[in-house]
Amino acid sequence: MKVAILGSGDAFGSGGRFNTCLYVEAAGEQMLLDCGGSSMVALNNAGIARNQLSTLLFTHFHGDHFGGLPAFLLEAQFVSRRTQPLTIAGPRGVEQRALQAIETDFPGASNNAWRFPITYVEVTPDAAATLAGIAVEAFPMVHDQRAGPCQGYRLVHDGKIFAFSGDSAWTDALIPLSAGADALLIECYTWDQVLANHLDYGTLRAHRADLGAKRIVLTHMSPQMLAHAEELPEEHAYDGMVLSL
Repeated sequence: MKVAILGSGDAFGSGGRFNTCLYVEAAGEQMLLDCGGSSMVALNNAGIARNQLSTLLFTHFHGDHFGGLPAFLLEAQFVSRRTQPLTIAGPRGVEQRALQAIETDFPGASNNAWRFPITYVEVTPDAAATLAGIAVEAFPMVHDQRAGPCQGYRLVHDGKIFAFSGDSAWTDALIPLSAGADALLIECYTWDQVLANHLDYGTLRAHRADLGAKRIVLTHMSPQMLAHAEELPEEHAYDGMVLSL
């Protein structure tokens, strides 16, 4: 399994980084895990043809994780002229959220006669799924339920495990999410400012021993975190970083 971090930034593009967008490839199938508002630029920069992607999987419905979906679909319809089926997966309510986002960004577009079949799949802590040939398990995160449910995911393929927190303050659900993972990509937004809906480095450091991943990579960093990034023992994500599992 290969994970290319096309976008490692926060909602505001701090450090010149793209919004969250992860390209996942396993056994010849490809998917995106989150597709934030700047993701079409990130995909173009990386030279990734959208028609080869079979699945979009979302952690939650904030614009920096979900906002690229309308442009992705319209590009598929009118530019790439996609004919291959597309799966759009995410927390409960993903179909309604997708249609609302399309209609908000491009009024009338939610009624398009799509030239490609779209299947919506809800992935919840009670309902795992297999997407693009990868087993996906969801874990509840603590972020902003107005944009949720907010979830982290464990992706398992051929004995390899990739875990991604999405956005979340500390929650004990991060422990089973990360257990035994070959790599954990975890948001760490602030350095020493404790927030109700994002993780800070002090809290992460206090719980570091509870995270059973073999490799920990920090992402979604604010300017404050980026200023300290080179001091940290953990790896920190950057646009274009590739994790080969």
